[in-house]
Amino acid sequence: MQPIDLLVLPRWLVPVEPAGAVLEEHALAVDAGRIVDVLPAPFAHQAYQPREVLELPRHALLPGLVNCHTHAAMTLLRGLSDDLPLMDWLQRHIWPAEAAHVSFAFCADGARLAAAEMIRGGTTCFNDMYFFPDATAAVAGETGLRVTVGLIVFDFPTAWGQDWQEYIRRGLEVHDRLRGLPLVRTVFAPHAPYTVSDAPLRRVRELATELGIGIHMHLHETAAEVDGAVQSNGRRPWHRLRELDLLGQGFIAVHMTQLTEAEIAEAADLGVSVAHCPESNLKLASGFCPVAKLLAAGINVAIGTDGAASNNDLDMLGELRTTALLSKAVAGDASALPAAAALRMATLGGARALGLESEIGSLERGKSADFFAIDLARPATQPVYHVLSQVVYAAGRDQVTDVYVAGRALLREGKLLTVDEAQVFAKAAEWRERIIRTDL
Repeated sequence: MQPIDLLVLPRWLVPVEPAGAVLEEHALAVDAGRIVDVLPAPFAHQAYQPREVLELPRHALLPGLVNCHTHAAMTLLRGLSDDLPLMDWLQRHIWPAEAAHVSFAFCADGARLAAAEMIRGGTTCFNDMYFFPDATAAVAGETGLRVTVGLIVFDFPTAWGQDWQEYIRRGLEVHDRLRGLPLVRTVFAPHAPYTVSDAPLRRVRELATELGIGIHMHLHETAAEVDGAVQSNGRRPWHRLRELDLLGQGFIAVHMTQLTEAEIAEAADLGVSVAHCPESNLKLASGFCPVAKLLAAGINVAIGTDGAASNNDLDMLGELRTTALLSKAVAGDASALPAAAALRMATLGGARALGLESEIGSLERGKSADFFAIDLARPATQPVYHVLSQVVYAAGRDQVTDVYVAGRALLREGKLLTVDEAQVFAKAAEWRERIIRTDL
């Protein structure tokens, strides 16, 4: 019998690859942070001698969810300003609040609150875009989450940089410091076409190619964004970025609610990934991403929550359900996005967008042991006819009991192991008092 670190014995094992598969009475064998086997439970007991056994008799075991677009530290601005259109929300409320309060400490404390929320919801990897990416990376290291941090770029001054040259310089310093960390990656994150001019975008493309990292950017989020660009320079933002050679493999386009058939075809040809944020789009009335059309064209589509200031949560299970339901309504077809396809977007789709599909996104031999367990023996998910349907359409994040990243337990039996929740709540309360004195 082969000694291993961990043997996980769920009622159902959902590997995601192959698509739609649900394995009953199977085991996940883990050693040195990696999946060494997926096999029937009786054979697992004969083949492996685990140092620890995790028995999950009422649970489905799934790959960790990948939040492909968020602004983690904005948890501290959750609920600060709601029920407003995007530009009003940004320009009159969020950007002034950030100018007054954002710092390394703000971002670290906000990211810790985000980490607690994401772990409790089964998220094991997130793709972040915010100021002080070094703070977010440090918190991910503390809490054991896998992260891709965005090296953010704006034209205008903020607490992180005074001009685009400084944003890029500081971003390169962060990239160099984080290089080689096993659970941390970097990506260039120019904020949006309306906040970043051509010169910095050209430089971002040069550096992204040189360093072999991706680009993560808001794009075609609202009709007003597209119309404003056409009025300003005669081009839709997509066309401008294409002419700047920004689009291609490794480019993650966030939102994408305003698309022509030609742009969809070009996105497929170029290998662009789309990060779909349905609940944020709904709340800000930004528009509807044509998910079914994108998938039919062969485009890789992932799911993100966006920030907690515009969602107002980081609940990827909730986002899964909204994605599936909204995609059906937009397509006018109840079969447009089945449960298995939605789950694939939230796992392997996110992994592919981040260039991590060989490492995470499915429960397969050789991949990192990033997974979570969800207890289906709850009123909301009984009886169980179809496991994938229950996970996507009925389950809530309160049913997540166990979360692992690279074989390390971050949540066991509903208890956070790497985050001090009391301390996180105390810091959030402190920031609320500071912000409320100046912003409300």
